[in-house]
Amino acid sequence: MNTITTDNKSLQQRLKALKEEKNAVILAHYYQEPDIQEVADFIGDSLELAKKAAQTSADIIVFAGVHFMAETAKILNPSKKVLLPDLNAGCSLAESCPPDAFQNIKSEYPDHVVVTYINCSAEIKAMSDLVCTSSNAEKIINSIPEEKEIIFAPDKNLGRYLIEKTGRNMLLWDGACIVHEAFSLDKLLELYKEHPSAMIIAHPESEDHILKTANYIGSTSGMLNFVKNSDHDTFIVATEAGILHQMQKDVPHKTLIPAPAKEDNTCACSECAFMKMNTLQKLYNCLEKETPEILLEESLMKKAHLPIQRMLEI
Repeated sequence: MNTITTDNKSLQQRLKALKEEKNAVILAHYYQEPDIQEVADFIGDSLELAKKAAQTSADIIVFAGVHFMAETAKILNPSKKVLLPDLNAGCSLAESCPPDAFQNIKSEYPDHVVVTYINCSAEIKAMSDLVCTSSNAEKIINSIPEEKEIIFAPDKNLGRYLIEKTGRNMLLWDGACIVHEAFSLDKLLELYKEHPSAMIIAHPESEDHILKTANYIGSTSGMLNFVKNSDHDTFIVATEAGILHQMQKDVPHKTLIPAPAKEDNTCACSECAFMKMNTLQKLYNCLEKETPEILLEESLMKKAHLPIQRMLEI
């Protein structure tokens, strides 16, 4: 686990004081660096963060996550100032679904209900009938009348998993998250041989061959709850390695092993370079200067709000 330096602790204290002074709230995704998670008012997965963003009374929302998450917070709070520490913190999955190309598919299948995973741009949300997260995707799909055909975008791996779970034959957009496609099956099986009593837990954005090995498949918060409530003491975790910080805090007595990536890297796990673009210093700077700010056209926010609101109602 990463340690938090003395300098970072000092910066965290200054950040907390600045937050109070400006009536700001910091929302952080589980995949953020530990020192950012430690200073956040709320840490969660996409669904929890969307709900928290909708409920906040703060004047300023600082979103320690990636671009589409900050956009979602702005859509739910059009009158509030929403800041993102680094505007370049994008998402490979969101970028795999360009609005023009998606509009062509929509036009080709005009009678299909369009369900989009929250990991997409505001423009794609505005073209959707319903938005979902990995926590509630199955529930959202099951809420659609069986006679209705469905387009699901942008994550094909989550889409395939949902087809299997719900029995619905959906038209899938060919998009994926590079982090969840980076897991090596061969290395995972080798690791499992070393830890035969371990349970493998995986995020449904992972490829099918990884999901087939898993004892549990679920959203980020689902995995956290599973590990907390399980009698097992060793887990191999197939999702972005940032989750291990909160998970280890929840279960300090259990052994958590990140699932290995295909590429050799410093942590031998799968990390999201976009998520890691945010730093504690950038977080402080962005709140102090109140920039970079997420700005969206009012008409776009109204269109994108509808499918998110339908999701929250369901």
